[in-house]
Amino acid sequence: MSSNSQFSLFSQRRFLPYFITQALGAFNDNLYKNTLLLFIALFTLHDQQQTTLLTNIAAGLFILPFFLFSAIGGQIADKFEKSSLIRIIKLAEIAIMCVGGLALAWEQTNLMLVALFLMGTQSAFFGPVKFSLLPQHLDKRELVGGNGLIEMGTFLAILGGTIAAGLLFEFEKALIIVAVAVVAFAVLGYLASRSIPNAPANNPALVINYNPFTSIKQTISQIKQERALLLSILAISWFWFLGASYLTQFPAFALRNLGGNTQLVTLLLVVFSFGVGLGSMLCERLSGNTIELGIIPIGSIGMSIFGIDFYFAAQTLTVIENMSAMEFLSHSSNYRLLIDLLLLAVFSGIYIVPLNALIQTRGDDKFRAQIIAANNVFNALFMVLSAVIAIVLLSILELSIAEYFLVLGIANLLVAGYIYCQVTEFVLRFIIWILSHTMYRVKNHGMINIPTEGAAVLICNHVSFVDALLIAGSSRRPVRFVMDKTIANMPVMKYVFKWAKTIPICSPRQDIDTYNRAFEQIKQDLDDGELICIFPEGKITKDGLLNVFKPGITKILDNNPVPVIPMALTGLWGSFFSHKDGYAFTKKPRRFWSRVGLVVGQPIAATDAKPAHLQEVVQELIDKN
Repeated sequence: MSSNSQFSLFSQRRFLPYFITQALGAFNDNLYKNTLLLFIALFTLHDQQQTTLLTNIAAGLFILPFFLFSAIGGQIADKFEKSSLIRIIKLAEIAIMCVGGLALAWEQTNLMLVALFLMGTQSAFFGPVKFSLLPQHLDKRELVGGNGLIEMGTFLAILGGTIAAGLLFEFEKALIIVAVAVVAFAVLGYLASRSIPNAPANNPALVINYNPFTSIKQTISQIKQERALLLSILAISWFWFLGASYLTQFPAFALRNLGGNTQLVTLLLVVFSFGVGLGSMLCERLSGNTIELGIIPIGSIGMSIFGIDFYFAAQTLTVIENMSAMEFLSHSSNYRLLIDLLLLAVFSGIYIVPLNALIQTRGDDKFRAQIIAANNVFNALFMVLSAVIAIVLLSILELSIAEYFLVLGIANLLVAGYIYCQVTEFVLRFIIWILSHTMYRVKNHGMINIPTEGAAVLICNHVSFVDALLIAGSSRRPVRFVMDKTIANMPVMKYVFKWAKTIPICSPRQDIDTYNRAFEQIKQDLDDGELICIFPEGKITKDGLLNVFKPGITKILDNNPVPVIPMALTGLWGSFFSHKDGYAFTKKPRRFWSRVGLVVGQPIAATDAKPAHLQEVVQELIDKN
């Protein structure tokens, strides 16, 4: 893929047929589901209680299969080749839509509900396959962009299916037209799936547990073993909680707050869907073709800011009864609401895309589809929970819909705060992202020299207090830093270094226990195949020049003879975090978005990695850049 655009994936057979298959499926589901809801509303026009009952039954029947069959679907997706599975599932969709089409043509509500349940079942099996396939066809540098396109396509397809249902329902033979359409789109989805390349099974030896209850328990037990993965899934599920809450209440909000015209419901849906798509597209640029966890807090902060302001914007609207979308847009006092909604959706897209990419790459590849299945179960659970919370707040506590949206914005701050307290990796990456996109422009050279797996020791010159953060932000792999104890325990910064799992060290004369613990931890991490970074000078430079390398590196390599990767930071001398013209932090920041370089040299064998030689190599890297 071009480094400039994720849209080049549309020219790739490994992505385009998959994208079309997914988008057509989402469009078709929503075309059928919304036609069914419109039919129920018309069929029970004079019985509000029956309308509510059937609508809730329909929603429950579509979500129930995700609880029953997602875990089984995840096991099947891990055990078998995925492109063949997708084609089988899409053939099943054709059969299901034939049943659904007949139900529409015959105006048989019960049969429509049966078809809706079968659609949910098909989606429950399709979800783990489609999302676990993506990491097999895209490399990690393409995964964020690919997920962004899928997220955009899904929301636009949902919007398209919703709008199409409303438009087609106006025709005289609406049910017949929709019946033919859903079968036709199912056939098109199958034809698109035939071009999806093979994706080998992740775990062919897996024994499938077909008990829906014990399989769910088994899948969730696997996820619990990696707490960060479980919390990431919960963070994704919270997104669907919010999404379901907003989308469900838009029609009632338009009815009660915007004058009651159905055009305004469509306007809100268009703005929201476009915003999520735009945010999803922005993710690749913001993350630099990597799975950048640092933009997740940015997304959640924006969601809360504009979600809360949405309430205040709703207090200043200019509306008249049954006003059209164009009339609504003719009043500038209404723009704030639409801007809030747009930016709420944009930041939602920024929030969700890296989380989706994260769960596709974390955990054991043999259980990837089961991880996706667990995510689908939690998503469905949270969407049901959103309906329960809405009933409590809107019906029992009698909040207005605008007040309900305010509660969602505030709740998002609390939920995000809890998740970031539990998964400090998100906060650390957020700090690194802010640092590298405000004060510095970091340009990397030779990053390919850092091994993609296995133990190694990274060495670098020590120029400032943010050296470790800039290196951590540039490395594709997690790095554990060995840092002078006095720096590691600095006020405020000590929390950041703790989140980064820094290993504090000092001279044996100062504290022999800290010294010994540091080398024990270094040995343990290298034995586990981790990357360790040390600053062999032992202190931050006070004159901008390279200090003499100390012999600690020799002791490390005696215990673990691993490759040494020399690195050099340039452009940091004179920054707010360096000792130029006085102690760091004592001067006013004078440089913003300044250029910083990180140069990585060729690996050096442990037998050749003497301190004096390593110092010469690092000095050469500095001089050349």
